Amino acid sequence: MLNFNQFRVFYYAAKNLNFTVAAGELFITQPAVTSQIKSFEDFCNLKLFKKRGRRIYLTDEGKSLYAYAAKIFKYEKEIENIIDDMRELKRGVLSLGTTKAYARYFMPLMITTFHKSYPNIKIQLNEGSSLDMIHSLLDFKIEVAVIARTEDHPEINFLPFSQEEMAVIVSTDHPLSRKKAITFKDLSAEPFIMKESGSGTRKLVEELFEAEQCTPDILMETSNTEFIKQLVQRGEGVSFVVREAVDAELIEKKLIAVPLKGSTVYLDVSIAYLKGQVLSPPTRAFVDTLIGLKSDDLHPMGIGLMMAKMLTQRKEEQRKISKTRKLP
Repeated sequence: MLNFNQFRVFYYAAKNLNFTVAAGELFITQPAVTSQIKSFEDFCNLKLFKKRGRRIYLTDEGKSLYAYAAKIFKYEKEIENIIDDMRELKRGVLSLGTTKAYARYFMPLMITTFHKSYPNIKIQLNEGSSLDMIHSLLDFKIEVAVIARTEDHPEINFLPFSQEEMAVIVSTDHPLSRKKAITFKDLSAEPFIMKESGSGTRKLVEELFEAEQCTPDILMETSNTEFIKQLVQRGEGVSFVVREAVDAELIEKKLIAVPLKGSTVYLDVSIAYLKGQVLSPPTRAFVDTLIGLKSDDLHPMGIGLMMAKMLTQRKEEQRKISKTRKLP
């Protein structure tokens, strides 16, 4: 089997045609170079160098072997550069998972913020229910997920990230729109448009109905929040969604959010990743970016507020850059 250390010594000696220079580049002694070359020639059963006076030359066999060595060690240098780039986040891949609602309403700005700091990191975004993303983590299809905590799993870390306010939405002419507050018993009498099984919203809604000892009259199940909003606007039923996802429709009065009796309901969202696994540099950087957006106090902070925080930070950065450019 080829001794790669001997082959490396041969490459440096052949490149410089000088054993002393080769020794200096390899940080070994000149006699060590001579010994390694002899051992390598013995292994090959070939004479690779010839000598005239103080100068050395490559034999035809040495020239042929050097051509291959030059290619190999060129690739070695490229590999070393790639490794350095990956460590320094100059290249790499972020495999990220999230729910379809988050992918549509929240992830673009999050990804833009991350990409601004790490422009050479490629991002692979996977979408699905929170349960789908847990399975994707376990199957190593993704490395981190931003999802609702649907269930505990012994192999997954859940780092609390945000609390999303939930809203019961109805059409503008729905009888419930005129009530000051409603209960889940009120909702159980209405056709209910439910999020898909495996979603954090679905689990939360089912728990809330169960706590009120009532059952939703499910008209339809879907993962598409836009479809839910359209059906509710047309008066086909009522639904329970993340408030931030319907904020525009509420402002434009296309939908009505009816308050629930009692306290406001929140959906807990977490950053999820596998236990016992070292996160790749891009994933570690992404998680650190998200942690930097979290609220420092104990009050609920939804991603909508985080997005506003990011926009404020970006505007401030742009203002500083603009101000700097105007300075003489």
